[in-house]
Amino acid sequence: MRIIKPLIALAIILVGSVSCKEDTKIVEDPVISTFYFIRHAEKDRTDPDNPDPELNQDGLDRAIKWAEVFDPIAIDVIYSTNYERTSMTAAPTSVKKNVDVKYYDPNNIDIEQFKSENEGLNVLVVGHSNTTPAFVNKMIEVEKYEPMDDTDNSSLFIVRIIDGVPTDFRLKMD
Repeated sequence: MRIIKPLIALAIILVGSVSCKEDTKIVEDPVISTFYFIRHAEKDRTDPDNPDPELNQDGLDRAIKWAEVFDPIAIDVIYSTNYERTSMTAAPTSVKKNVDVKYYDPNNIDIEQFKSENEGLNVLVVGHSNTTPAFVNKMIEVEKYEPMDDTDNSSLFIVRIIDGVPTDFRLKMD
């Protein structure tokens, strides 16, 4: 009997410590990447033959408004196509956040590499009426969004990828 009581006590201690270890699983925080996609602001249309116009006054005002929209958000990276209108749209946010603009070619983007390079970051992407929805569609792996109307300079697409699973929505900022 003297041996049985210590063995039972030892068994209880061992079972208790094993069950405690199972209860103390380490839960890792999810990896969250958030992408904000906008089209460039209103461009100067006075010269229809100019393939690379700057922003008009309404566009300059909108670019400043975008910087205000993104002010409370920690933006880690800013991408823009290499056009005057997209660069000028990104500029106020770039200055306010002290984040240099990186240029990308929407026709030559490796989506998986783009996702991987920006994992866990908050990213602003400035594009065009056709490239912005196409980029979003590639990010979410669904053909959901059509090219934007030429007068739509106020749509904001937000793609959030949590542990590799994308969600998306579109807001109108007017």
